[in-house]
Order: sequence, then structure tokens, then C-alpha cells
Amino acid sequence: MTSEAASDAGRRQHYADLYDPTPHDGPTGVLLGNCQAESLRQALSGSDVRLLRVPPVHELEASDLPHLERLLAGVDVVVAQPIRDDYRGMPLGTRQLLDAARVGARSAIVPVIRFAGLHPWQAIVRPPHDPSAAPPIVPYHDLRTLAEAAGADASAPASPAALREVGQASLDQLRWREERFGTVPISDVLARPTFEHMRTINHPGNPVWHALAARVHEALRLGGAPAPLPRPLLDRVHAPRAARVIDALGLDAEPREHWIVDGEAVDDGDVRAAHLAWYREHPDVVVAGTERHAEAMAVLGL
Repeated sequence: MTSEAASDAGRRQHYADLYDPTPHDGPTGVLLGNCQAESLRQALSGSDVRLLRVPPVHELEASDLPHLERLLAGVDVVVAQPIRDDYRGMPLGTRQLLDAARVGARSAIVPVIRFAGLHPWQAIVRPPHDPSAAPPIVPYHDLRTLAEAAGADASAPASPAALREVGQASLDQLRWREERFGTVPISDVLARPTFEHMRTINHPGNPVWHALAARVHEALRLGGAPAPLPRPLLDRVHAPRAARVIDALGLDAEPREHWIVDGEAVDDGDVRAAHLAWYREHPDVVVAGTERHAEAMAVLGL
């Protein structure tokens, strides 16, 4: 068996609920979105609905569509993040997915959770040359490093007020997305955040998943009860914890200058150097990042 065939076989086994489902006597459901959808699926374990495991939408291929259509036609519950129509050229938009679900299926929309209050310099940038490309070591951009790559002076420290302003703007954006898409809300949980709430700008910790699972469970009128998570979710990458952020927010936490990646400490200076080298090879990312995050960079004095 070739490595490609083995990989495909492993994928089909991992997502057997999509490709080779086993009969189930009780109600079933599916959660659709990015990696956060799988975390919510795990957090909802303990409900009376068997939640089926499917790939994140950015990994679905055209060959998966017949399997997904069959699955949606039979489930009792559909939970989805907001996804635009014809995402990646396929009918994977939230509206399209809900339209494909069984008549009478209960549904809920949950937000894509991004919050910069604890990591105000952290950003996500979609490179024009390849929207899936990410810098080395950690897939997050630091606005200070982007500013340096653009030739700006990034040495002046941001004021406590500026750090709080970036966090509030991020929270306001999350609330706006909740209202626009009619999602189950979670922004209020992040109004008084700790580092247990967000490991990075887009990787919530278990307190967020417990809260969102309870709200989805109630919104869908599910039976049973969400069970406590047995392990930390989205735990692979932890961002540094800046002393200035801790002071600005009045947090009870110890600063940490390094990253944690797969359980190992990674020096932030090494990340910065690797990213600067990567930006030299991909100057379009610097342009895209500084344009996309110009408002936050201005607030932070970059």
C-alpha cells in the first residue's frame, strides 16, 4: 500500500461516521465547521444524541459530498458555524447545509470564536499567494514582527489602555458576528477572560467549551447532559503570556515569555527570527497583514 493510499485509508477510518456509518438506534447529529466544531462535539458528549465525527469543512473534497448529503438527510440535529455559500466551490455554506438536512431536524449556529484580548499582538493572515500557508513554528503572526518586517519601529511598548482597547474591539467583533448570524452566544463568557479561556487567538480552552456546550444543549433541547471533558482541547499550542497584558487586565496569572508547542517550550525570539526570514521570502504576506490589521496596529502604536 502506498503512503497516499494508507493516508486515505486512515482518514476513512478516522471519519467512519461519514464514510461507513454504523446503525444507531437513537437520534444522531453532526457539527460542521473548522477545528472548533470537533471540540464542541466532544464537549457535548453525554447528551442523548450521538454526534457523528466528520472532517472540518476546509478538508472536505468533492468526493465527500455524496457521503455528506446522505449523512445530513438522516440526522436529527445539525450544528454549524457561519460558512459562506459555495465555500471552496462546493455547497458547504451554512444555509446550504441546513437545507440539505432532514426535514424537522433541529439546528443551531455557533460562532467562530476569535478573541484577541489576551493576545493583543497576535493575528491571523491569509497569504495572497496561498491562503492556507502559515509561518514556521507557530501558525500565528505577531503584529510587532509584521511591523518590523514592513520597516516600522516596533520597539515602543503599547499602553495599558491600548491593550484593553484591542481586546474590547475583538470582543465587539465577536458580538457583532453572533448577532449577524444569529448564533448561540459565547462573547459574554470572554468579557472577563483568563488564560484558561483562550490558549491562542482562535483556540479556546475547556471553560469556553463547557459553557458553549451547555448553551447549545439547552438551545436544541437535548436530553442527557454534557459530560466534563476528560482532557484539555486544542492544547497543542499555547501563546506567551505578556506581563503588560496581565497588568492591563488585572489578571491573577504569571507571565510566560515562551511559547509551548506540543508540550515543549519554544523561545519567542526563535519564533520571531523564523517569521522575519519567512516574511523576506513572502513579502506579499507583510503587505496583506499590515493592511488587514492596520487599525489594531495603529492602536498598538505600530
